[in-house]
Amino acid sequence: MKILSFMLMGGVKLLSHCFYRGAPNWLSQEREAALREVRLVVFLNHTSLFEPLFIRFAPWSFVWNIAHKVIVPGADVTLQRPLAGRVLKVLLPGVIPITRKADESWEHFLSLVRGDVITAILPEGRMKRRNGLDKDGQPMSVRGGVADILQRLDSGKLLFVYSGGLHHIQCPGERLPRLFKTLNANLEVVDIADYKARIGKRTESNFKAKVMADMNQRLDDFVP
Repeated sequence: MKILSFMLMGGVKLLSHCFYRGAPNWLSQEREAALREVRLVVFLNHTSLFEPLFIRFAPWSFVWNIAHKVIVPGADVTLQRPLAGRVLKVLLPGVIPITRKADESWEHFLSLVRGDVITAILPEGRMKRRNGLDKDGQPMSVRGGVADILQRLDSGKLLFVYSGGLHHIQCPGERLPRLFKTLNANLEVVDIADYKARIGKRTESNFKAKVMADMNQRLDDFVP
């Protein structure tokens, strides 16, 4: 399954190069060479189910690691969709179904977070619609799950992917993407231990609030 996942990701990478333009903009001094140490990927500005197109910005070595080591929480309602759910499960064998509640499904996912895997998360937990709000008309913001993950990681690198958005390619509810558009993303690598030390950790609730505030600020400051 993992070899198949790598082949499919490679296919998406090649198709993205064929049909879309764009190059990553690095905000950090550490770049591709640091990706081998990445233990957490945080993707900010979730706008479309076609976000795997951003794999075009990853070197092949990182694509291999993602296919073999990644775990990512996926909404159970999305994974139950006949087409989208099946594609995501094959593309990402490490996708773990969760509800949108702090229940046993989330605790099970957290139990899989370790230093020898790559954890990826879209911390807003839902997709932005064309009007800038979620499907219930609420403002988009980062939720606390990413802080739960950080609590379990003490070393390695954190890769921030700040998406420029994909509404010009595919909006939620649309079936097919538009071709020959430009993908925009800012990338940043930070050290996990340094990030946690900067955020500070006095109590669990305080740490979670600080992480959420920091990443919400990053949404405002670093999304292209």
